[in-house]
Amino acid sequence: MMFSDKKPEQSADPAATQLRIPYHLAIIMDGNGRWARERGLPRLAGHRAGTENLRRILRVCRELGIKILTIYAFSTENWERPQSEVRGLMSILERVMDRELAELNANGVQIRHLGRLSGVSESLQRKIQKALEATAHNDRLILNVAFNYGGRAELVDAIRKMITDGITADQVDEALLSRYLYTSGLPDPDLIIRTSGELRVSNFLLWQGAYAEYYATPTYWPDFNREELLKALEQYSKRERRFGGLKS
Repeated sequence: MMFSDKKPEQSADPAATQLRIPYHLAIIMDGNGRWARERGLPRLAGHRAGTENLRRILRVCRELGIKILTIYAFSTENWERPQSEVRGLMSILERVMDRELAELNANGVQIRHLGRLSGVSESLQRKIQKALEATAHNDRLILNVAFNYGGRAELVDAIRKMITDGITADQVDEALLSRYLYTSGLPDPDLIIRTSGELRVSNFLLWQGAYAEYYATPTYWPDFNREELLKALEQYSKRERRFGGLKS
């Protein structure tokens, strides 16, 4: 599916009617572990709470008219976490896919996977592929799930594929490289939000985020609700987007 530069439809939500709604929103969902620790809960309880919150934010994005949501679910570096936590995260993801796929499909959400499948269990790979195929023709909202994803790994994979395809040096330009990325055919993100107060990009959408607006909030991801999203969009609406040029 290819996307035009058409502006997203304005939401009927009174709090959002004066906001500029990004066509493509990306979120680094951070702070699940700290959210759990502050409540005396195990880290996996924070990840489960974060997963539940994603359902709510997806609903808000649909209502606001956001067309693409990209979430940072699991990075290539996350494999270095304690194995018990990694196994728990994989188990949560499998259960979420089993439980949520039918509803996402019914709501017109197209699921795309950004990242590598190497190292992922065969059962989870099958469920990912099932979700991609089942929702491939939906067009209300695209949900890019950056799972086993790293921005540097994405660039490496793109270059390797170009070499395999016999691309010569004189053929390489920015447009061509973009077509070899995991996000091929999609516009770059307009706004990237990071929760939990951290001010790092953490290897997320390194190429695609070159001219995105960034917004950081101290709110942990499980507590990032409609009001917090509207705050981010309010700040985004006040900014003058620039793409390398001087202010006129």
